[in-house]
Amino acid sequence: MTRLIYYTATTLDGFIADPDDSLDWLMRQDQDEHGPLNYDDFIKGIGAIVMGATTYEWILRHHPGEWFYPMPAWVMTHRDLPAPTVEADIRFAQGDVREVHDAMAAAADGKDLWVVGGGELVGQLADAGLLDEVITYIAPVTLGAGRPILPRRYDLELVEATQNKAFIAARYRFVGLLAEDRGTSG
Repeated sequence: MTRLIYYTATTLDGFIADPDDSLDWLMRQDQDEHGPLNYDDFIKGIGAIVMGATTYEWILRHHPGEWFYPMPAWVMTHRDLPAPTVEADIRFAQGDVREVHDAMAAAADGKDLWVVGGGELVGQLADAGLLDEVITYIAPVTLGAGRPILPRRYDLELVEATQNKAFIAARYRFVGLLAEDRGTSG
């Protein structure tokens, strides 16, 4: 069964980027690229990806002439964005995330889907009941402000946690709205 997974890194205080969209705090961290919950193992199971416009623009700005994803990619945006300068299967979309999810699942051919970035995009997918898992590398850094990992109130269930050098690597099952917001207790 195809799952939608948010695979990301975050600071200890819950930010995926600083207020200037910098990832310098992340790039200097020590990790075992073959260790627990590593990217290479993760990406083998991914058949399609989705990201927000800010993430897409960050990739183009920081890696000009490169595109790292051989699978179909959807970019959620409300504005015109440039195509990459290399061959890539990129589809610009807007509107209902359910429709994009369905198209991604069809393109993934049984593999999982990855939300590459954009806390707001993840929030929209979660609100629509489409998010299944969150896998995150938690860095020993605090920023005090920036782009939050999730901009909504949700409950998650810890499924796996381990150390990967400087990081805590954790996998969570997405539960849904925070229990208090669902009007239930505990």
